[in-house]
Amino acid sequence: MLKTLSILGSTGSIGVNALEVISNLENCFKVKYLSTYKNVDLLVSQIKKHKPKAVAVVDETAAKKIKSTLDAMGIKLLTGRVGLLDLSQRNDLDLMLNGLVGASGMQPTINAIKAGVNVALANKESLVMAGNIINKELKNSEGKLFPVDSEHSAIWQCMVGEKLDDINRIILTGSGGPFRERPLSTFSNITKDEALDHPNWDMGDKISIDSATMMNKGLEVIEAYWLFGFGLDKIDIVVHPQSIIHSMIEMNDGSIKAQMGVPDMKVPIQYALTYPEHVFAKWERLDFYKCGDLTFQPPDFERFPSISLAFRALDLLGTAGTALNLANDITVDLFLKEKILFTDIPRINEIILEEHPWIEEPTLDDISNLEEWVKEKIDNF
Repeated sequence: MLKTLSILGSTGSIGVNALEVISNLENCFKVKYLSTYKNVDLLVSQIKKHKPKAVAVVDETAAKKIKSTLDAMGIKLLTGRVGLLDLSQRNDLDLMLNGLVGASGMQPTINAIKAGVNVALANKESLVMAGNIINKELKNSEGKLFPVDSEHSAIWQCMVGEKLDDINRIILTGSGGPFRERPLSTFSNITKDEALDHPNWDMGDKISIDSATMMNKGLEVIEAYWLFGFGLDKIDIVVHPQSIIHSMIEMNDGSIKAQMGVPDMKVPIQYALTYPEHVFAKWERLDFYKCGDLTFQPPDFERFPSISLAFRALDLLGTAGTALNLANDITVDLFLKEKILFTDIPRINEIILEEHPWIEEPTLDDISNLEEWVKEKIDNF
């Protein structure tokens, strides 16, 4: 029986890889819904191949360009943020893959869980911003969360067959990004193109910058807290430049389980789509004779203060993660537009984290109000 699914953010890096996985696994999936922000040319090509029932285009101007084309194809077109949220609320499917970028992915995750739909979650910001709310919704829903981030997928796979009480800690690995060895004194001169040039992974712009600042790893620590329930003292980071070991768990007796493979997002995406099975795929395999030495080192908190900010947010809980994430979305966008320096990203993020009006147990309305506060605060810098 075909598994039906929707892909939010189908024209982004996660979405494109997911559709390649689906194409490789013939007769396993039926794509019912797709969404894009404004890349309608790629969306139309995806529609022609996968024939969804409906699609959402967030940018209204871009949506107008393809309305007549979709009308002729008999494909329903939903537009704007409202259209995206409409798709996320639908329960006539087995799985929603959330490949949206940044804070925009939070509400769709909550909507799908409320609808009783399983969520393959690549949007870590959902849990960083609303982990407590999402976990409460999961308790009352038939829907489940399947992590797509390579690190959290690795932890998830390592935990299969293990008792939680037998696990001493989880160890998230990170490559260290493109600036692991760059002189710290030159960080203010880092350009957008340099920051986007990741040595191992092919990713979208936002996550590439987050990897360069290592905020990505910090956000993953917060995500791991909400996904797996391990406290701050049970989550560690290890810099592993080769990106072969994607993460590990350490058992109480000192034994360590690691999930390994070539750095290819199609692997964790496929596992989330086919869970609990490991279905045969044609992806590149790890060749131990050619992968070379595997090295490890501690994270450099001076070089990458974003990691410390994430641990600080996790220590505070409440709206701390929300504020940090909202600030980071804005500062990364400003850097990509070349309006601030690379070093301004963590500097501004820290100010927002420390000065925001903290709330212990925020509601969705509180999060919405905080979003406006963060935008106004950064606009006034």
